[in-house]
Amino acid sequence: MALDFTAIDFETANSSGASACAVGLARVRGGRVVATAAWLIKPPAGHDHFAPINVGIHGIQPADVMHAPEWSEHLERLTAFAGSDVLVAHNAGFDMSVLRRACAATGDECPPYRYLCSVQMSRKTYSLASYRLPLVAAEAGCSPFAHHDALADAVACAEITIDCARRAGADDVFALASHLGVRVSQIAVEPAERAVA
Repeated sequence: MALDFTAIDFETANSSGASACAVGLARVRGGRVVATAAWLIKPPAGHDHFAPINVGIHGIQPADVMHAPEWSEHLERLTAFAGSDVLVAHNAGFDMSVLRRACAATGDECPPYRYLCSVQMSRKTYSLASYRLPLVAAEAGCSPFAHHDALADAVACAEITIDCARRAGADDVFALASHLGVRVSQIAVEPAERAVA
């Protein structure tokens, strides 16, 4: 199976899409997770308030990211890890929005990644009452995991996509998307907020 992609998951500090405070990544090659990476992020200035509801979901506190590198530095690590892969995320609109808006907030150029949504693929593959990540992961045969831990969520997303491809008999992400009738989309880049001096 030539199923190659990178699964990604962001956690945010508040309701701002720019407030990335953690990311998890899982690289898939030949239909297997072969590498993972995760780190905490200091959210961009102006987007760095930690809302109690978000903290309650993922458990990340302001003190946890106080000495973490900022978005611009992490963007380089992220793109180095993902390379030119198609990104896959569970509810990809959210994760791609975080990528776009954090770049806009810091003045970084947003990479125009192509991406797939594992929620959309799951709806075409499984018959479930809910398509929340833990329920879909269980249906795909994944072990229980710490939901809202960015790395655990990225790995679960990768395993779901691998299972969808296996059930579809698809050997790459484009064949999988075509078989399921979902789109491989591309990030629409927003202009940066930072004023040019």
